[in-house]
Formats: sequence, structure tokens, C-alpha cells
Amino acid sequence: MKRRAGEKRGRWTVELAAVVRKEVRQTVRDRRIMFLLIAAPLLQTIALGFAVDFNFENVPTLVVDLDRSQASRTHARRLLADGTLRRKSNVTSTQTAAAQLEAGQAAAAIVLPAGLEKALLGLRPAEVQVVLDGTDPNRAAVVANTAARYFSEATAELLRERLAARNLPSPPTIQAVPRVLYNPGLDTAPFMIPGVMTMLLVITTTVVTAMGLSREREMGTLEQVLVTPIRPLLLLLGKMAPFLVIGCFDVFMVLTAGVWIFKVPVRGDPLVLVAGTLLYLVCTLGIGLLISSVSKTQQQSFLAGFLFIMPAILLSGVMTPVQAMPAWLRTVTYVNPVRYFVEVIRANLLKGAGFADLWWRLLALGGIGCLILLFATVRFRKRAA
Repeated sequence: MKRRAGEKRGRWTVELAAVVRKEVRQTVRDRRIMFLLIAAPLLQTIALGFAVDFNFENVPTLVVDLDRSQASRTHARRLLADGTLRRKSNVTSTQTAAAQLEAGQAAAAIVLPAGLEKALLGLRPAEVQVVLDGTDPNRAAVVANTAARYFSEATAELLRERLAARNLPSPPTIQAVPRVLYNPGLDTAPFMIPGVMTMLLVITTTVVTAMGLSREREMGTLEQVLVTPIRPLLLLLGKMAPFLVIGCFDVFMVLTAGVWIFKVPVRGDPLVLVAGTLLYLVCTLGIGLLISSVSKTQQQSFLAGFLFIMPAILLSGVMTPVQAMPAWLRTVTYVNPVRYFVEVIRANLLKGAGFADLWWRLLALGGIGCLILLFATVRFRKRAA
């Protein structure tokens, strides 16, 4: 019995190795697939890393100085001094400012009202209007916070000067001193590069795997393989193996570019990153095989792949927090492998999280991957029968 079991395992190993060799040769011969798998992720990571930036600077701003006093000129100059806002031009009326905002020539307008200096000297309240272009909510929020912070500090400084002029003690103040963990500079790249890596990996591995099996079905080579005594599970595992290796290489390549070019920190155990990547690739490759098992042509596989990829990315927390989604939609994200991997990679790289912190996410990735691979095998067996 032991000899027979050993012969069976040896036969399975030979069959699996044969499928892997055939898949590697077929993939390497196709230059377009090799470019899509290796060069495209690196180029897209570099491009998206520079293109996606939530740190807004030099926002074109109009200054509408209706007071034309020393105080209004001083406040306008100091407001623009930190570089967040850039003076586009000085305009003489709010109508002109509104027209330029509508035409897209500026993103904000600071309206300093007439009588501003007299109001400040007479200790009367004064209102400075900040007109924003709300088509970009993130930019508008940054401009509004910058203006609010400056005028709050200017009001406190003016109050201290008046009290000092009258020889009165300054009132006690409470100052909030922020301490930012994990990303002290609030840079975009350490947050976005792991998300970009997650997106590119699911796009390349899912689509390429789905279209590969469909291409073989169209060419008739799949039927030739099916007449051999290779088990469906071994056939699918053999087709996954080369892309699993290529996917791991892509992660290493993109992570190296992120550390070198964008200064992404690596604070956690690399074994956690390796484990999460392998489990994530099992999920994405399994989804590709499942899609190919229900598709008749490459076009169908391509469309079905993107039909899965777009909702998976949107519901993963790559761009927007999962916690900000409605409760019913958050429930859907629990079956999304993209969500778990982006949480694993961000926590591992930025926070130094280990297996003890991420075990349930890794377990979820493993469970989802096994179920997907099981469904793909069953579906493939029925399709081949």
C-alpha cells in the first residue's frame, strides 16, 4: 500500500510538473503577456505614485482686496506665505473673481471686505470670505482649513497685542499639539503605493489567468490536455504556479521601487508580507480560473474580469475608508480579498504589524482562496465532462 501511495504521489508530481513546464513555455513565448505581467506593474506604479498626490500646494488663488489698506495687504501676504495658496492675480470685484472661478482659471478667492482695518482697530468683528471651487472636494477642504487656521491664529495674536498694549495679562490658552504616528509627514506615497500594488496585482493576475485558459479553449489545445489522465485540480494548480511566481516577483519589484523612489517604509516582518502575498495571489488567480471556466471566449473572460475587478477595488478601502461606507455595503466587503490584502500590506509596512495582529485577515484570505479554487475546480470538471 505504501509503495502504491508513493507511486501515485510520484505520478501526480510528474503530471503537475508537465503542466507547469507547458504553461511557462507558453507564457514566455507571448511577449505581450510578459510585458503585462512584469513591465506594466512597475511602470504603472511609478506613474500613479507621482500622479496620485493628496498634498495640495500652490493652489491658484485670487485676492479680492476691497479694503486696500495696510492691514488687508499684510493679511493677504501672510495667508499666502506657507505655499499652500499661490496668488494667481489681484482682482477688483467679486464678480470678476466668480467669472474666473467658473472658467477654471483659479481654485479659490480670498475676499477682504471694505472697512477691514477700521473694524480691527475698533475691536469690531470682521468677516473674510473664502470662495472655493468645490469640484475637487479634497482641494477645497485643504484651502478652507488653511484659511481658517491662519485667521484663527491671527485673531489670537491680535488679542495678545491688545492686552499687552493695555498692560493686561494674556488669558490662559489651551494648545492642541498633534502627534502623527506611522506617517509623520502625512505624505501620500506611503499610503497610496501599497494600494496601487494591490490594484495592479489583482488586475494583471486575474485578467491574464482568465484569458489564458479561454485562449487555449479557442485554439483547441485545452481539449488535447483534457484527454490526458491529468486530474483537473492538478491542471489548475499547474496553470497557477507560473503566475504565482511572477506575481511574487512583481510585488518585490514594485515594493523595491516604492522604497527607493517614494521612501515607503518597511517596518514589519517580511514573512507576513510574503504570506499575505501568496494567499492573495491564490485568491486572484483562482478568480481568474473561475471566470475562464464560465467563459467561452477571451472577450468574455476580459469583460468578466473587469466586472469583478472594479467593484473589488472600490469596496476594498484602497481609495476611501471602508468605515465610511454604509453598513449594508461594509458587510459585502468581508468577502472581498482585495480588502484584506491592502489592510495586511499597509499595516505591515507602515505600522510594523505581525502575525499576531493580522492573523484573522490572513486566515480570511486563505479561506476565500480555498473556496474559490474549489469552485473553479468543480466548475472546470463539469465543463470538461
